[in-house]
Formats: sequence, structure tokens, C-alpha cells
Amino acid sequence: MVEKLKGMTGFTVIWVGQFVSLIGTSMTNFALTIWAWEQTGQATALALMQLFFFAPQVLMSPLAGALVDRWSRKRVMVLSDVGAGLGTAAIFLLISMDMLRLPYLYAISAFMGAFQSFQFPAYSAAVTTMLEKEQYARASGMLALAQSASGIFGPAAAGALIGLIGKTGIISFDLLSILVAISALMLVPIPQPAATTVAAEKPSLLQDSLFGFRYIAARPGLLGLQFIFFMINFTGSLCFPLIAPMVLSKTGNDTVALGAVQSAFGLGGVVGGLFLSAWGGPKRRVNGVLIGMFGSFLLGFPLMGVGSGTVYWAAAAFVILFFNPLINGSNQAIWQSKVPPDVQGRVFSARALIAQISAPIAMLITGPLTDGVLTPAMNPGQPLALAFGWLVGTGPGAGPALLFLAMGALGSAVSLVGYLFPHIRNVEDILPDYDKAPVPAV
Repeated sequence: MVEKLKGMTGFTVIWVGQFVSLIGTSMTNFALTIWAWEQTGQATALALMQLFFFAPQVLMSPLAGALVDRWSRKRVMVLSDVGAGLGTAAIFLLISMDMLRLPYLYAISAFMGAFQSFQFPAYSAAVTTMLEKEQYARASGMLALAQSASGIFGPAAAGALIGLIGKTGIISFDLLSILVAISALMLVPIPQPAATTVAAEKPSLLQDSLFGFRYIAARPGLLGLQFIFFMINFTGSLCFPLIAPMVLSKTGNDTVALGAVQSAFGLGGVVGGLFLSAWGGPKRRVNGVLIGMFGSFLLGFPLMGVGSGTVYWAAAAFVILFFNPLINGSNQAIWQSKVPPDVQGRVFSARALIAQISAPIAMLITGPLTDGVLTPAMNPGQPLALAFGWLVGTGPGAGPALLFLAMGALGSAVSLVGYLFPHIRNVEDILPDYDKAPVPAV
């Protein structure tokens, strides 16, 4: 049985378990978003929910990466899911007793985010040892497909069921889905990588935590790619927490409209993931990264800003996420091909911090920026409303819409900047694959 669960077959078993778990997580996130909006009616509360989850995930990633390379990757993957289960169980108990408050939710989100910091480096490194190099992009497409499909089914199911089974029923399904994910992991053998000369020394945990940063700094092409993601994540993270406030404000708290828009994000990711899985991605992966970013920001973000109804917002959501599997799958294939498997935990964690540290900063800014500046400024008769109201409308929801328009212009420009730097556009030629040439010491 174990022999049959190796390679792509074993990966698929894990993928199914994660898919079920992601649906449960998506349902819970939808229910908690509605709960937080009902409590406050402000964008700041929704942005802080994401901030408290995401900030520990990013800040702990160097330590998590060092531990991923020291420990069994399978055990680390299970540990990440167990942390998610404990946090979800705590939310279930509090909401069952009508004791859930925003500070408690923020604290639990931070706890879950800390465990989540282990997931990306552990799963990425595990894929490298389980699959052949030619399958990396396809595996990334499958993972993107699972994330996106859960974005369709999760909000739709939560919206349909929340009136019947309540928030506790939604969260109960999430708890069961986590058990499915852990069971799938327990069935599949995950090889540990062979040691290379890069990891021959046995440094302290602190030195190990810094290893990934030194490794990336020594390779300008990889560092440049991450700075592009740094800027893109900043622009995107200013906008994404505002989708629920914008839609709910403009539709009179229509949760069906919000569910439709969130499901459209998932549908776009599903179609993009299927496309990438069937295609395998462009031969030059860097083109998939940069052109995908350009398409998402040039086409999707402006449409989200100028759209005046659910159909337009859903179309914009579809376009934005359609390009996401191409962007992330292409980028993942570059890193998995260039970085030796036995150091991928540390390097990928450092990579995540460099690219994503801008997101918590943006999440901290966007709530007060929207509630305190943009929303009042886009009321009828205000100078900003007079200048841009013909594009994005005025009144409730117009502030977030204007921000989507501005970030679409900025993000599309940033994505093209990568072509101006030879180390970025030629990164695949400059850096040899890890299995074709010795890797220089760092």
C-alpha cells in the first residue's frame, strides 16, 4: 500500500485532504467575516482579523523554516494542521457559549497564524522530494486549484447553510475537515532529502534561521523576484481586506452578493489552476510570473473599482484570481528547481518573509485609511468625490473602489519593472538547477 502512495499518487492523496480542509477553512472565514461586520460595520475590524493571522505567519517564517529542515517534514505538516484545529476548536467553544469577542478572535488568529508559518516551507519542500522536477509546475497548479475551488464552494456552502445550522455548524464542518487532512498525511510516506554540501555544517538555530536570507542575498535574481512580490503583495493587501466592506456597503449588507463575489474569486482560480495543470506553464517561468502579475492588475483591479454591481465585481474577481496560479506556479517552479531540497525549508521561509512582510503593513494601514480618509473623502460634494466620482461613484463603498483603481495602476507598473533588470528576467539562465551544478557556499 505504501509503495502505491509514492510520487504523484501520494501527492494527490495529500492534495485531496488539503482540499477538504481548505473548504472548511473558507466556510469558517466567511461566517466570521459576517460576524465581525455585524459587530462593527467597519473595514478596520475585517483588516485586523487578517493582520493578526498573517503577521505571526510571516514573522515566524525564518524560525519555522529552520525547524522544517531539521525535523521530519511529515510531522511538521501534521503539526501545522493540528494548530489550525486547536484554534478552530477554541472559536467553536467561544461562539457556542456566546462569548466570542473581537480581541479573543484576534488572539486566536495570531495563534493559528504562528502554526501556519510552518505550512508553506514544509509543503513546498515535501513536493520537491516527492515529485520529479517536471511535475513541479503541475503540482503548483493543483494546489492553486484546491485553494481556488475551496473559494467557490466554501462561501457558497456557508451562505446556504448558515441560516440552517448557524455559525457553530459551519465551524463543526471545519473541524471535521482538518481531521480529514491529517488522516491523508498519515497515509503517505514523505521522503527526507539527502544532505548537500550547502547544509554540511551544523549551525545554531539562530544561524539556521538567518541562512535563507544569506542564501537569497547571494543570488540577485532570486532577491529581485522577491522584491517584485514585496511590492505586489503590498498593493494587493491594501485592497483585498476591503472587498467585503465595499460589497456590503454598496449593496445594503447583501451577504448573497458578497458570497457571489468571493465565489467568483475561487472560480477564476479554479479555471487558472486547471489551465496551468493541463499546460504545465511557460518554458520561461519568469514570463509566467511577470506577465501574470501584469494581467491581474491591469485588467482585474480597475474593473473591481469601477464596477457598479455584483456582476462586474464577480467578473473582476474572476480575472484577478485567474492569473494567480500562473504567477505562483511559475515562481514556485523556479525556486524548486534552483534551491537544493535539504535547505528549502530555510530558504523558502526567508523568501516568504521578504515577499510577504509588506502585507501586514498594508493590512495595518488599509482599515484606518478607508474608514478615516477615503470613505469621508468620497462623500458627495467632497473634492476627491468631484474628481473621481464619475469613475467609482460616491458615498458608501466608493473609498475602497478608488483604492482598487489606484492599486491596479501601480501593480501593473511594478510587474513590468522586472523586465528592466537582467538578473530578474534572466534568472533561469544565470542560476543553474540545483541538480546540474554545484551550489556556491553562502
